[in-house]
Amino acid sequence: MRFSGDGPERRRARRALRRVRRGRFRRALGFTRNPLLRHIDRVQQYCAAGLLLFALVIVPATAVWLGGWAYVAGRDAERAERAGRTRVPVTVTATGGLGTTGDRYVHETVQGVWTGPDGQRRTGTLPAWKDAEVGERRLVWMDRDGMPTVRPRPHSRTVTDAAYAGVVGGLGAVVPVGLAYWALRARCDRVRYRLWEADWARMDTDAGNSRPS
Repeated sequence: MRFSGDGPERRRARRALRRVRRGRFRRALGFTRNPLLRHIDRVQQYCAAGLLLFALVIVPATAVWLGGWAYVAGRDAERAERAGRTRVPVTVTATGGLGTTGDRYVHETVQGVWTGPDGQRRTGTLPAWKDAEVGERRLVWMDRDGMPTVRPRPHSRTVTDAAYAGVVGGLGAVVPVGLAYWALRARCDRVRYRLWEADWARMDTDAGNSRPS
């Protein structure tokens, strides 16, 4: 039914619709005045609602805490690596070499010369880059000892690690809540089965007593 304007009929219709929605929500959660529900069913419903509320609090809190901890740790690692690494110009003296990374990967290398932090001339092998030529100069990341190293940790990695930590922390917090509900459900089912068996036994007894002699 449609009502024009914002008169009393429309307001009553809105209130009735809200009541219907609230009733559907309560029925979906099981909080209804159903005479067929046993006391154990009510216990299970209220305990499940308590676990749900607990999960709604602890899951995001754990995710935020772990994500924040990972972000701070990553940011500190960024600062430490940037403080201990600098870009130094390297002059290529030879190309065409081969190097290995671990036991599987083979990559091309170049020979280069550069000035160390102590002002001494140094030579060494570096991973090659595309179209490297003899005499070419390129900025390469060096550690405190003046040896080639990888670039400092990027901030994007810190953000990604923090996001992963938050997701894993949230999922990890869900697990004990799920286990608690599983244990609750198993316990309530055992009680429920005993009540059913007692009811069936009572019905059999009543049926036997009511038979004509």
